[in-house]
Amino acid sequence: MARGKGILAADESTPTLTKRFDKLSITSTAETRMAWRELLFSSPGLSEWISGVILYDETIRQNNPEGRGFVEMLDKWGIIAGIKLDTGAKPLAGFIGETVTEGLDGLNQRVEEYYKLGARFAKWRAVISISETSPTDACIEANAHALARYAKICQEGGLVPIVEPEVLMDGEHSIEVCYSVTERTLLAVFEQLRVQEVKLEAMILKPSMVLPASDSPAQVSTTEVAEATVKCYLRNVPAAVGGIALLSGGQKEENATAHLAAMNKLGPLPWPLTFSYGRALQDRPMRIWGGKQENSSDTQAALLELAQANSQASIPSS
Repeated sequence: MARGKGILAADESTPTLTKRFDKLSITSTAETRMAWRELLFSSPGLSEWISGVILYDETIRQNNPEGRGFVEMLDKWGIIAGIKLDTGAKPLAGFIGETVTEGLDGLNQRVEEYYKLGARFAKWRAVISISETSPTDACIEANAHALARYAKICQEGGLVPIVEPEVLMDGEHSIEVCYSVTERTLLAVFEQLRVQEVKLEAMILKPSMVLPASDSPAQVSTTEVAEATVKCYLRNVPAAVGGIALLSGGQKEENATAHLAAMNKLGPLPWPLTFSYGRALQDRPMRIWGGKQENSSDTQAALLELAQANSQASIPSS
């Protein structure tokens, strides 16, 4: 939450990263996945704009050819290592088309292990989809409870929890519908965080923005997205929360940056409002890289350009 800094979400699971590699005809192996992430993390001066990187289980255990692990490398560059702790969204029994994120079983032991491996913060993503029949109260409550239990376990184990309730932008719904669902979700999440006695000052919220669905016929301006999102947060996110690091949620990279900048012009806000982007920071660099070492410098330059743009967007207007 340092001024002008954000988080690089590089915690894609192996199947997810493999799908992205396949689209660009990049062979997905442990070695190519490690090479991709090492290329990102070693971008010169990245720590000027990025304060933390979220890792995946495979990545936090990997060593480069010189025998150095990613946590050690990131620490050397002044970047804090985090870890994805959930085990993915699974079908919610009795509610067709809805999911609940799992991973609470054995979480205490995994938190202890990841702390020993050098992680100092963590992430857990809940997925809320919108349709004519969803989300149900059962889906929202189940995911809110899991997020709160995860956050409490993290704090007891020495990790700062990133609480990520993502309202998906898939579908044709309007911004008004998104606002309503986002509000319902945030209210449930913070009620469960209260019940579990989670320290709000020692957590980061990673919410989705309030915006119309990707296929909605009623698209709106950047200013309207910013105003609706900030209004929703001000009404439903306690001022005690340590900070908000927005997710990009599949938006085009330029839109995610523009929305963040517009929100920070609406201050003063009670919490730092920054970014925790994955695809919005990685898609362009990955296309440039294409699995070829000779494209490394151009790849890093693209990442640094995007990181700097979002850094500037995260600084509140004076």
